[in-house]
Amino acid sequence: MTFFGRAALFAGLLVFGTAHAQLSGQVRSDKEGAMEGVLVSAHRDGGNVTVTVVSDAKGHYTFPAERLGAGQYTLSMRTVGYDLASPAVADVPGTVDLTLKPTADLASQLTNAEWLESLPGGAGQKQFLQNCTNCHSLQKPLFSALNAAAFDAVQHRMTGYAAASSVLTPQFLVADRVANQGEFALEQRKATIQKQAAYLASVNFGEDQKWRFPLKTFHRPTGRATRVVITEYDLKERTRMPHDVIVTPDGMVWYSSFAEQILGKLDPRTGVTKEYNIPVLKPGSPKGSLALRADPDGNLWLGMAYQAGVARFDPHLEKFRMYPLPPELNKDFTQTTEVEPTHANVDGKVWIEDSGTYSIYRMDIATGRFEVFQPFPIPSPNIYDITTDAGNNVYFTVFGRGDIGRIDAKTGAIKTWPTPTPNSSPRRGALADNGQLWFGEFRGNRIGMFDTRTESFREWTPPTPWYFPYDVVADRNGEAWAGSMMADRVERLDPKTGGFVEYLLPRPTNMRRSFVDDRKTPVTFWVGSNHGASIVRLEPLD
Repeated sequence: MTFFGRAALFAGLLVFGTAHAQLSGQVRSDKEGAMEGVLVSAHRDGGNVTVTVVSDAKGHYTFPAERLGAGQYTLSMRTVGYDLASPAVADVPGTVDLTLKPTADLASQLTNAEWLESLPGGAGQKQFLQNCTNCHSLQKPLFSALNAAAFDAVQHRMTGYAAASSVLTPQFLVADRVANQGEFALEQRKATIQKQAAYLASVNFGEDQKWRFPLKTFHRPTGRATRVVITEYDLKERTRMPHDVIVTPDGMVWYSSFAEQILGKLDPRTGVTKEYNIPVLKPGSPKGSLALRADPDGNLWLGMAYQAGVARFDPHLEKFRMYPLPPELNKDFTQTTEVEPTHANVDGKVWIEDSGTYSIYRMDIATGRFEVFQPFPIPSPNIYDITTDAGNNVYFTVFGRGDIGRIDAKTGAIKTWPTPTPNSSPRRGALADNGQLWFGEFRGNRIGMFDTRTESFREWTPPTPWYFPYDVVADRNGEAWAGSMMADRVERLDPKTGGFVEYLLPRPTNMRRSFVDDRKTPVTFWVGSNHGASIVRLEPLD
């Protein structure tokens, strides 16, 4: 969320090319010669910071002088279809040329999106696999040798896990929401799982240990997509799931942990992190938080999901204040995923979204009193994200269908608008100062923009197939940035021309909330690797 548009900004042009590079070289292979679009990463032993640059059209790579201190670094690279011919170590300052060889294990290099492109069948048959990436990559089921019966049992077990789960942090639900919807809903789920299990058993590695279809790969970065510096900060524990990442005006980076009661702070100048334990509201329910936003006073608010409440953290006093839901709203399946305090100074109220009951609440901070808004009759489509305008009117995305909605802060009137793409599943988004609400159409595979002033939509399709944008945010220049759980690529859209720049990330990166820091020119894009326990900073050079 780019709330820096409301703060004092400065324009500091980043010109890395003028400094003498401390580490440079060329990337080549016998097959292609000089190679453009190869990501080259440098990691200093014992540290938690990895810096990555991309080779240009002549195969040259150059690290900015101020990014690598003197010493020894291990080099790695990413480009689909190739491996390093031999291990590479660099003494900085210095020059190291890299030679690549064709990989013997292409399957292990594919992104989730490349797997979906490779798998046989149409979108209606295989698109369900995007749901698997909530907790793990598609390599998990596709590299297995399970038959249909085994896949059926695995999927039934997985329906009992909370969304805030991973391979390292499985958490069981307290209540089955589908079961609460009756026998018909359970039978529908059973039939769906059987169909999906049969498909998985027809395309996985199987007992013959070979793929029965060609593996398809996407293009390497070229042109502007190579003009970037990417910095990764590994967090303290592998179990950390930085779902939301934001930067505060003092330059500190804050992150929530999706499956743990942790709020973290990263100093990007040093790579040092400090973490705070969030009080537990419901000991028997899944742990973790999702939304992380700042209010006008600089307090940090978190949506506590299955803990059924929200938390406010004072970064100066380093203290939490917890706001649990009242008993009449606190159900076993309550899931307060989103909290929106950005304009709480207007009326002293914050908005809260409950993914468990598909309700929206408004809480008076001073009294703790909750108002309930039910945009749709029960059973309701899943309401997902919320964002507010300058009058603290709240806009919401309807993930379970394909709508953008609004609740008038003064009258309580609710209005919805359907997206041009039916059943597009708008997921997360942010409202810019110009009244444009940008959002990811998760199942529609589009970047969406709703102009709240004209009540009109525009949509753009990312160049990478099966991208399924999770979140979209606009910067102060009017460009839009998107992340994905599928493609390991950050999309940069110029809505004036419809042109995209796609930045490939150095490692598999399950991206959720996107954040743009507007204080520099060019802007800086931040995101958490929700399954990789790291924070990613992407700095375009133009």
